[in-house]
Amino acid sequence: MAPPAAHCPDCHHPIRWTRTEAGRRLAVDPDPDPAGNAAVWRDGTGTLRSRRPSADLPLTGWERLHLPHIATCPARRKQLALPVGVTRLDDHRKNRRTTR
Repeated sequence: MAPPAAHCPDCHHPIRWTRTEAGRRLAVDPDPDPAGNAAVWRDGTGTLRSRRPSADLPLTGWERLHLPHIATCPARRKQLALPVGVTRLDDHRKNRRTTR
């Protein structure tokens, strides 16, 4: 049985905290996602662990891919300010789609 999910302090969506190979904490979205880049598994002590799969160390059978929450957090995307003179391409693409 999985422990209850924590919640992101910025957007309040559920997250899971993992411990990376370097010993740092990484928040991931709670549901596996094939587009993810964090391999997540539960170690022998019940701790959620994460690592980045590579060509040398591919995903194993007991790991599932998850997206780091920082990549999907709607509140974080709003907080990211671009330097002066830099255009956000997503905004431009959205406007081009609506004008066609």
